[in-house]
Amino acid sequence: MKKYLISLVTLVSLFSLGSCVDTDEQTDTPSGNFEALWQIIDEHYCFFDYKQHEYGLDWQKVYNKYKVRVNEKMTETQLFEVLCDMLAELRDGHVNLSASYDYGRYWTWQEAYPKNFNDSLSRIYMGTDYKIASGLRYRVLDDNIGYILYESFQNPIGEGNLDDVLSYFALCQGIIIDIRNNGGGDLTNAEKLAARFVHEKTLVGYMQHKTGKGHHDFSDMEPQYLEPSSNLRWHKPVCVLTNRSVFSAANEFTSMMHALPQVKIVGDHTGGGSGMPMSSSLPNGWSVRFSACPMYDKDKQQTEFGIEPDYNVQLTDEDTAKGIDTIIEAARKLLRE
Repeated sequence: MKKYLISLVTLVSLFSLGSCVDTDEQTDTPSGNFEALWQIIDEHYCFFDYKQHEYGLDWQKVYNKYKVRVNEKMTETQLFEVLCDMLAELRDGHVNLSASYDYGRYWTWQEAYPKNFNDSLSRIYMGTDYKIASGLRYRVLDDNIGYILYESFQNPIGEGNLDDVLSYFALCQGIIIDIRNNGGGDLTNAEKLAARFVHEKTLVGYMQHKTGKGHHDFSDMEPQYLEPSSNLRWHKPVCVLTNRSVFSAANEFTSMMHALPQVKIVGDHTGGGSGMPMSSSLPNGWSVRFSACPMYDKDKQQTEFGIEPDYNVQLTDEDTAKGIDTIIEAARKLLRE
């Protein structure tokens, strides 16, 4: 047996984990790398049942389909293409194959849909006199609505930053948190921000862990709670703006905020990405990342394929031509009412 190191990706802040996966030893050949990749996914990927139900995924049929495309005379580039095509059958943005010269990815979760975000409109609403608190850009709009743009949860925020921002918004009647195009990052930042809007320990979701190599080998659902911050908290209404490019930790932030009664999600369906990612390596040194632990919302529903907003609003060409962001204006109207 050969040990392939599995390391937890920094998306998850709940704990730090390192482990080894026992995988049948394979040679560094096209066939050996194909077999190793298929087996790693077969034994450790977490969404087989869900995706079989959603669109008929059959991992054994996927093996049969792509095995015939592999031969020992193929080039490294050809092998990379075949392996990426095989992984794309999972329809998972957290599944990636990395070589020194390319990064295999599945981005249809965002590329196949309207963007519902416009950089020019963002500059109009932010102006030039906005404030910056670490990873947050913020200002008060002219109708006394606080507006926060958080572009990536990879950008850190401190408790002092959040105290200052919420103090600045103290007289506002509501806050808009715009996370459109936020592709995720560090879940610690998402939890830290969400904790400012919860006032008691609140159930926000569930998680499972793989307990074996079988497709059905999982622990019971473990409840996930959001604890209120011990610092300044916000009690008034909130709108969170989303689009299809909201993914991973940003998708989880949306799920947490969706569990809170004073919060409304406005915009487009999120991109998803609810599986905790882990990584492993092939005999030739290529790295593969994959979803290993499923996460659910407070109603025990999968959010792997995204979260439907409370108010589905799309940018319109007419508004864009006038310099109006349809989604921001819908949120402002909700908060004023």
